[in-house]
Amino acid sequence: MTLSSDQSAKIEEILNRLVGEIVLAAPGRDDGLIPSYSLLGELSGLCECAHEMKVLVEGMRAKLERNLDAALPFDAGLLGDMRAMIETLQDLLVAIREESASGPHTAPRDAVAGAEGAQPASRAQPQQAAPEHPGMEPDEMLKIDLGESRELLGEFHGEALEHLQQIEAALLALERSPDDQEALNSIFRSFHTIKGNAGFLCLGQMHRLAHEVESLLDLARNHKIRITSAIITEILRSRDALQALNHQVTVALESGKLPDKVIPVNQLIVAVRRLATGDSVGAEKQEISKKENPSRPSEPAAPAAADQPDEKPAVPEAPDEAPVTKLPTQAQLAEAASQPGLDLVAAKTGGGQTVRVNTEKLDALMDVVGELVIVQSQLNETARAFGNVAPPLGANVGQLSRITKELQHTAMSLRMVPIKPIFQKMERLARDLARSCGKKAVFTTAGDETELDRTMVEELADPLVHMVRNAMDHGLEPPKDRIALGKPEAGSILLRAFHQGGQIVIELKDDGRGLDPEKILAKAQRQGLVPADAKPSREEIFSYIFMPGFSTADKVTAVSGRGVGMDVVKRNVEKLRGKIEISSELGKGATFDVKLPLTMAIIDGLIVKVGEDRFILPSTSVQRALRPARENIATIQGCGEVLDLHGRILPLHRLDRCFGIPSRAKNPWEGIVVIVEASDKIFALLVDEMVSKQEVVIKNLGSYLKGLPGVAGGAILGDGNIALILDPGALLQAA
Repeated sequence: MTLSSDQSAKIEEILNRLVGEIVLAAPGRDDGLIPSYSLLGELSGLCECAHEMKVLVEGMRAKLERNLDAALPFDAGLLGDMRAMIETLQDLLVAIREESASGPHTAPRDAVAGAEGAQPASRAQPQQAAPEHPGMEPDEMLKIDLGESRELLGEFHGEALEHLQQIEAALLALERSPDDQEALNSIFRSFHTIKGNAGFLCLGQMHRLAHEVESLLDLARNHKIRITSAIITEILRSRDALQALNHQVTVALESGKLPDKVIPVNQLIVAVRRLATGDSVGAEKQEISKKENPSRPSEPAAPAAADQPDEKPAVPEAPDEAPVTKLPTQAQLAEAASQPGLDLVAAKTGGGQTVRVNTEKLDALMDVVGELVIVQSQLNETARAFGNVAPPLGANVGQLSRITKELQHTAMSLRMVPIKPIFQKMERLARDLARSCGKKAVFTTAGDETELDRTMVEELADPLVHMVRNAMDHGLEPPKDRIALGKPEAGSILLRAFHQGGQIVIELKDDGRGLDPEKILAKAQRQGLVPADAKPSREEIFSYIFMPGFSTADKVTAVSGRGVGMDVVKRNVEKLRGKIEISSELGKGATFDVKLPLTMAIIDGLIVKVGEDRFILPSTSVQRALRPARENIATIQGCGEVLDLHGRILPLHRLDRCFGIPSRAKNPWEGIVVIVEASDKIFALLVDEMVSKQEVVIKNLGSYLKGLPGVAGGAILGDGNIALILDPGALLQAA
């Protein structure tokens, strides 16, 4: 055994601190249990060159860990073992200092055996702690007690969701600024809270994993280790595992179904422990072993010997790469945590108190407010009819209208949630993609406090995942190519949200290759998606990447991968009554703008009439309305009627023919033509007259009329009649 003078002094200092903790400890209390465990971890790192001491320390640390896992306090046996270990370590330290050339002293066999021995039978051992190396016992199922703990589990679940979200945001901030002490403290507090609550509720796996990460973070807070990308990666993986476990609590609370799937945590615990001790050598050996013999189980990593024992060990430097262990994949964790937990939403106010409300209650409130809006419209009609007879009626109805409008906006605001959680997930996705693609990227967000309808936020997750993946994987060039082009080595991706004319715009912008119109058009023509003689506009060419079946197999082109999943993106966005606009400059990047309405519950519509029937067109799809001149209408053989709008030829569709109903306007110049934009195409729609423009509450037409071509839903008007809400894109397709 060889220890430098500095190592010896440090070990002596820690032993003195352990003596102080044990003096204050008492059977039946847990005071000093966590500090002792942390001190033993420090001691283990200092005893790499003193095998006998390390065996004693690790044996006692395992005993303390079993008590921590089972939430048990000190007992007389454990305190006696601690005192015996400290005395033996002090004797060994003296022997090492006085060691002569005759050979190293060894620890008394009975002392080592006592440290490695079994836990006294007096201590309950409900669950075995995970071993510190591969070859460990299999992970266990999460045990959930739905009896007396149901209410506490519900509170724990909601609080854990918030902490897990805060952890991810703080970790990403910490990676950008490793010296951000406030972010580090925030992460530590969140893991500490989860650990304590999980231990109280006997959620063993969550308690053990959160405890290990907390210990690692404690070392970082005390400047014992430095935060690296590898540490952040492991903590993110641990956070994902905790989220998956928390989702199992969700399912149990919602359906009473106990977990039937094991979420692996033991390997994560091993990885976190290695990072806490700075054991990069063991990880490297394990990686080499796996490469040489992939089918062979990983061997336990040997302790790393100090290269220069005469020098004082610096603060342990965590390895640049995470230890190679068989960790749960992102796909596994995402699958386990794919559902959003208990359907609870925190209605937050700026700096004020919050309250958790079940979203079913919010939906019911919105339905009632919608009915109130309908009744208020009907009263307005009545007031207009009897206003001359009863003048006060008009004033009272006007006051009711103002109150109803305010109540409607308040109810809508309750459904509005910040888009920040989705942006945060995209930031995490971009980080993981950059590491897997071998690229460097600066991912920034803006406007993440912008609020959207809760339903829309949930539906936006998939489209944004596809868009960010394509921007990172295929939009940004590799670092070498960017340097050759005179660009910064790290690419830039901006995701921001903002209001624009009664809409929400979500913009994704990158400074990568950009879209090449010529290559897109050529590829679309080769695949038979576009006629060979077609001469589409630049905007129409960009829209081809959304066409189903648009292949991007030629991955050496500048547009490689831009079509993968983009048809799904467009379909999901249009389902939200939104649209996507693309602008791009070759070699400088591309910008995707997703434009969405503020809410899915109420629509601002233009009411039109055909015969005796009324229809509602979404105002966001209407460009203008006009009464055409006779000379601007023509019929083209094989194409039908067209409208010449200032030199632009637009197809003309008659709404009466689309639904097979009678119309008063037999000729286009006798009616009103509404210019409608849908699916990146513009067409003219012939109706008899325009009635009004107003906000209407969207109603589901039920299963019988579900899927009616060209119809998105229905609305009850002020006179009590029903009007169909048209879907311009589906209407154009049907026509």
